[in-house]
Amino acid sequence: MKNKLKRELGLWSVFAIATGAMISSGLFILPGMAYARAGPSVFLSYFFAGLLAVAGMLSQAELISAMPRAGGDYFYVTRTLGPAAGTVSGLLTWASLSFKSAFALIGMATFLELIVPINMHVAAIALTAVFVALNILGAKEASLIQKILVVSMLGLLLLYIFEGIQDVRVTNFEPFAFDGLKGIISTAGMVFISYGGLLKVASVAEEVKNPGKNIPLGMFISFFVVVSLYFLVILTTVGVLGDKLANSLTPITDGAAVVLGSLGQKLIGVAAVLAFVSTANAGIMAAARYPFALSRDGLLPTVIGRLNRFGVPFVSVLLTGALILGSLLMPLKPFVKAASSVLILSYAFACLSLLIMRFSGITNYRPQFRAPLFPYIQIIGLAGYLTMVIEMGLESILITIGIGALGLVFYMKYGGKHKREFALLHLIARITDKKIAVRTLENELMEIIIERDEIVEDRFDRLVKKSKILDIKGKISKLELFRRVAAEMALESGLDFDELFRMLEKREKESSTAITPFIAIPHVVIDGEKKFSMVVVRALNGVYFSETAPEVKAIFFLVGTRDERQFHLQALAAIAQIVGNPNFEDIWLNARDVEDLRDILLLSRRVRA
Repeated sequence: MKNKLKRELGLWSVFAIATGAMISSGLFILPGMAYARAGPSVFLSYFFAGLLAVAGMLSQAELISAMPRAGGDYFYVTRTLGPAAGTVSGLLTWASLSFKSAFALIGMATFLELIVPINMHVAAIALTAVFVALNILGAKEASLIQKILVVSMLGLLLLYIFEGIQDVRVTNFEPFAFDGLKGIISTAGMVFISYGGLLKVASVAEEVKNPGKNIPLGMFISFFVVVSLYFLVILTTVGVLGDKLANSLTPITDGAAVVLGSLGQKLIGVAAVLAFVSTANAGIMAAARYPFALSRDGLLPTVIGRLNRFGVPFVSVLLTGALILGSLLMPLKPFVKAASSVLILSYAFACLSLLIMRFSGITNYRPQFRAPLFPYIQIIGLAGYLTMVIEMGLESILITIGIGALGLVFYMKYGGKHKREFALLHLIARITDKKIAVRTLENELMEIIIERDEIVEDRFDRLVKKSKILDIKGKISKLELFRRVAAEMALESGLDFDELFRMLEKREKESSTAITPFIAIPHVVIDGEKKFSMVVVRALNGVYFSETAPEVKAIFFLVGTRDERQFHLQALAAIAQIVGNPNFEDIWLNARDVEDLRDILLLSRRVRA
């Protein structure tokens, strides 16, 4: 793969990026406005919004564990819905993350003024330059700063919770809900964007070590910490401030002033600044991977995909910084609303992509994490997200459609000539019972799995690549199968067909080679030196081997000389590990063709010699 990014980020980098991206305006500005709508029950609105975010989080965790590539949702949307949808999604998300970063930098100035007098725009422009420079030096360096920012911020917020919970007044929770359950739920839609940053980590998936494990785990830890933090901080703030919280633009620092005095107010102001800065840093890091991924797929000019000597897509980082600087000079409010609707759509795309990918039946789609309760969570999530987008209002919808239309026009002008296979085609083919001749998506997914799982080819893999695979759909007897396999193997081994058939028949009479009712491994030793061959058979209607194995459907024929005894044992061990997969039977029967069957053997999780 060209322009491959370095894998330098670990579990705690994933946690820091996701956490830092989530905690900013959602905690330090939004609670006052949300309180005005829901009342003291506002902390439940944050909790319900978190529950709704679970559908997108689980879907994205699975997709990224299967396809850990730069560009996050752009990459899997392109591979599921096609390059046109992927281009629109990628450009929308890039713009959305950039606008959110600009908003975070502007929001930071509000709290920075509590500590030192400084011009808002000067501070925002200076920090943009600093974080662009930091990201050009490398993801590892940017993530180190992110960890420091996040740990410092969390420490200050925990201090506020610990001290503030002691000053909570029960009377401040009356009346509990201004508009009952309806108000709590509608406010949940308003504050849902607080969890939008959770998806940013997907864009740096290619730079994460052991992504199949670290990305889902990092997302889950971050989600649990942030939901708990939102719940406790807002509960404390409501209990301390009561009605004074309504429409406050600095709700948490107002609460800190009551609990910790002026010094505490400044400390929480520092926490707010750290939060906004960490959001901006994570936003630049995440956003820059979208133009890079589009360029690498040939949907943007190749210059955007260039890497510097640190292995960083520096042109894409600079382009993202320019967009942020440009947006700082424009009225941000309508763009931020549009950015919010795009982030909600990102969750919706995650659910839709997972539905398509799972139902497409693609053999080489092999996530290391599988979302539970599929497809019910995804269907509920889609309904909830689309409802929230509508609730965002006409202005944000029109801006989103405008940017999307621009992306579509750009694709038609520049990227329309780039053809790519995608999962939706496989799903349509499966529904219509038609064959798709190309295997570009299967091959790409295979390359991703080999890299992700660090598979190093061994001799058995090379044997599988050159072995004949028979896919027998009709009824066939054991002796007929032996004759057909003997004819195939005689050509390679140099043995007489009749002699090889006789040896297979004799071996089977000595004792059945069926090791389970589903699997058989007939194997014989032949004369000569340095010869070893294999024929693999899938018999969809089954082959009768014995009374205990009347319908064997996976048969591995092994023929080798005596000097290959060691490899013979290695091949048997490899097959045992492959068929030991609890899902082997389902995967084997659902494979669409011979190449799918071959990939099942090549991509198996086993110890390689």
